[in-house]
Amino acid sequence: MAADRETAAAPAAFEHGVMLYRQGRLADAEIHLGRLLNISPQHVETLHLLGVIAAQTGRFDRAIEFISRAIAHNGTVAAAHRHLGNALRDVGRLQEALASYDRAIALRADFKEAHAHRGLVLLTLRRAEEALASFDRAIACGADDAAVHTFRGSALIDLQRPVEAAASCERAILRQGNFPAAHANRAAALYVLGRYEEALAGCDTAISLQPGYAEAHAHRGAVLYALRRLDAALASLDTAIVLQPRSAFAHNLRGLALLDLQRPVAALASCDQALALQPDFADAYNNRGLAQGDLRQWKSAIDSFDQAIALRPQVPEPYFNKAIRHLQAGEFESGWDLYERRPTSDRIIPQAWLNGVPWNGEQSLEGKTIFTYGEQGLGDTLQFCRYAKLLEARGARVVLSVQDSLRTLLRGLGPSIEVIGVSEPPGNYDFHCPLLSLPRVLRTRIDSIPAAIPYLRPDPERVAKWRERLGAQGRLIGIRWQGSIRRVDIGRSFSLRQFEVIANTPRVRLVSLQKGPGSEQLLSLPPQMRVEDLGSDFEPEGPDAFLDVAAVMHCLELVITSDTSIAHLAGALGRPTWVALKHQPDWRWMLDRDDSPWYPTMRLFRQQQPGDWDGVFARIHSELTGASREFPQPQHST
Repeated sequence: MAADRETAAAPAAFEHGVMLYRQGRLADAEIHLGRLLNISPQHVETLHLLGVIAAQTGRFDRAIEFISRAIAHNGTVAAAHRHLGNALRDVGRLQEALASYDRAIALRADFKEAHAHRGLVLLTLRRAEEALASFDRAIACGADDAAVHTFRGSALIDLQRPVEAAASCERAILRQGNFPAAHANRAAALYVLGRYEEALAGCDTAISLQPGYAEAHAHRGAVLYALRRLDAALASLDTAIVLQPRSAFAHNLRGLALLDLQRPVAALASCDQALALQPDFADAYNNRGLAQGDLRQWKSAIDSFDQAIALRPQVPEPYFNKAIRHLQAGEFESGWDLYERRPTSDRIIPQAWLNGVPWNGEQSLEGKTIFTYGEQGLGDTLQFCRYAKLLEARGARVVLSVQDSLRTLLRGLGPSIEVIGVSEPPGNYDFHCPLLSLPRVLRTRIDSIPAAIPYLRPDPERVAKWRERLGAQGRLIGIRWQGSIRRVDIGRSFSLRQFEVIANTPRVRLVSLQKGPGSEQLLSLPPQMRVEDLGSDFEPEGPDAFLDVAAVMHCLELVITSDTSIAHLAGALGRPTWVALKHQPDWRWMLDRDDSPWYPTMRLFRQQQPGDWDGVFARIHSELTGASREFPQPQHST
């Protein structure tokens, strides 16, 4: 009879426990409910609430035990399944968590919290399309809070829908302006949209609201990396890792920043750490391969790119990076095939212009018109425009689309080659082929590189003008020390002061071919170092940009340059050219050779150790002082 009275009193005792719980007195509530459970071991509400308290105090295994016991006695309570799902999620049992949310929703179709938490698990499982559907369902059921709109934004980012993602996060901010995740996720969307300064401001707002917000620091690192503020990016990523050591994203991006800071050993370690945390992280395999390539670990680099390709076969970068390794090694057959998967971010021909038949090399070009177009950098166009002449030799009329700054210079390629700018439609044609696909289509191998030079020529009147201005005194040597500020130029440039010893060599006159970034170094030279600046009328902007450079080169005894478009122009003009190369150079300079099969009048001076420009210029100076006035001249092609 006493037991019956205690059982009858259970509801009142349970309500007292609920009161303690609502007052935030979790320890007291747990003690009280524990006593009740000793009296009524099958009291479902008590089991459930003890499980909730355990979850809120971080004891997730205990939470799973108690809530599972509650469900075993009564499986019709939707909230119990939702709370069980939360606890399972918090211990990483995501598939079981998903099943619990599904059972909760089956019991209560409009259970907005279950829909929202289901979306979070699906997001973690990288099932973004399903996650988005769950968040949309939660909103339709009345979940109009900042969190659901924010995480909906996360799903949209994963689905590469950044405009919608930013809008979703903005809705979250309107509902709760001090919600850090909303600002961080909006920043991530703006980053994808290339709105980097706004993204940085969003990250800073998130961090000001929650200084220990690891993800915001990681996003900040990504934005700073995109802004090429590498040291600041590394600092943000290091902070993110201190706050969240298991962030594979932060470790991977840290590896990329270290790679660009020319610290490949540390970069490799960071990528390895990212992969230890997330073994299926394709981007980390790709970046690991880049680091291994910089360390000349060729086979390992290829293996890493293959892993990235296996995980995400639709992404072009690992194919491109693998192609680079093959082309560097002179393995052109496999290299060109892989190179077809290259990213083409510099410029893309509108799809509406590609209305002819893709040319695969088998169709006759006699009497036909073929449209070919550059889609990468200036140096690439200068190097590969020679292939337009091969098409012309096959009887084709060629329409060649190039960057506007090269348009006038390249118009001298051949009588049947029409050169147009990037915004000019090609008109009618029979076939089309990207310029950088022509080596593959024409089956270029090491021994069949079309290297007849010069294939570009300067304007004679400009040559005469510059020859008069420069005069004939001394040994005229043109120099260029810096390329663009894009990521591709990392490690290629060096200081103008590397030329100091050469500048003081008897009879040598250094003539600056530098324009844009890097030209400011001319203002801070040592008093004894003289470099001639050709003035503001040298290399103007627009379609005539390279005409003066080409003319000046014909007045020079030698060009000494970093790996820039100037090197390709000098080579295409057949001018004696010495190129100073970083330890792990661009693929087209290949490996461990001091000549270039692409440019017969070119010599290559390579770093023996990463960053060792002093050694490079010591060899250049030695060669220059020992060289006669005669440099190799081109065999003029017709």
